[in-house]
Amino acid sequence: MQPDVLVFIAIGFASLFGLWLFFYLIPVGLWFNALVSGVRISLIQLVLMRWRKVPPSIIVNSLIAATKAGLVLTRNDLEAHFLAGGRVKSVVNALISADKANIPLDFKSATAIDLAGRDVFEAVQMSVNPKVINTPPVTAVAKDGIQLITKARVTVRANIKQLVGGAGEETVLARVGEGVVTAIGSATSHKEVLENPDKISKVVLSKGLDSGTAFEILSIDIADIDVGKNIGAQLQMDQAYADKNIAQAKAEERRAMAVALEQEMKAKAQESRAKVIEAEAQIPLAIAEAFRSGNLGLMDYYRMENIKADTTMRDSLSRHPGKKDDSPLSGDPNSKA
Repeated sequence: MQPDVLVFIAIGFASLFGLWLFFYLIPVGLWFNALVSGVRISLIQLVLMRWRKVPPSIIVNSLIAATKAGLVLTRNDLEAHFLAGGRVKSVVNALISADKANIPLDFKSATAIDLAGRDVFEAVQMSVNPKVINTPPVTAVAKDGIQLITKARVTVRANIKQLVGGAGEETVLARVGEGVVTAIGSATSHKEVLENPDKISKVVLSKGLDSGTAFEILSIDIADIDVGKNIGAQLQMDQAYADKNIAQAKAEERRAMAVALEQEMKAKAQESRAKVIEAEAQIPLAIAEAFRSGNLGLMDYYRMENIKADTTMRDSLSRHPGKKDDSPLSGDPNSKA
């Protein structure tokens, strides 16, 4: 390949790169589009946007959309919001939608809502077209002890003024659930709730549950009510079972005390019997002492033994009245002494 051809190719590539760099730094097409749309912006400003890390297409297209919708926005405001981390397209679309729907919303409020992390365009759409939120199953118990499981549908509309600092959907659902529990809990009978479920909606709506939230509650509709367990009967059964266990424990305590008292009385009886045996053991010693001292004679001792034998016989007859006594001391005249 000849050197002239190589130089020509190099010049061609350099020209293409220079042309691309020119149109990248100076978006002539975008400037012309803004010019024919009635947006006054200079090429120098478009070049400076590149240097400020701001995409010129986002700013110019947003200005064109706002101008065609009759809104007055400035390039500096849109650039400042973009550099602050905001979503310029969403803010401009929200302003256009709010203007068409006669919803009071200015640029400052829209940017504040957007920087707060909320989708301002979705909020404007929700103001025009309310949103239906389905609550999770809410369990409550009426005064008659019957459990009711309720599902509600809450129709809400975005409150533009409360979007910054207002509570979200979770707070609304929690408050609605609390209101449903209160309404059912104050009902005398679960049948009353089943017959007139609209009473729940009226009670909940009267509490002003949307205060301090980013939404305005339009209506609360009870979608479904299911009858659950008989909590009152279950509690009574649990209480009766607990009372039975307490009574059994007290009875066991009394039985243990009675057993302890019985054992104590047996011990006292054994102690008394030991004392009697000890006293009876002193009798032979006393008799021997009486013999030695001459206070007791032999005939006296025999008479005492006969009396003891007669007493033993009488005790035996009293315990066995049908048994005939054949002992020599029974009093039979035919018996041999």
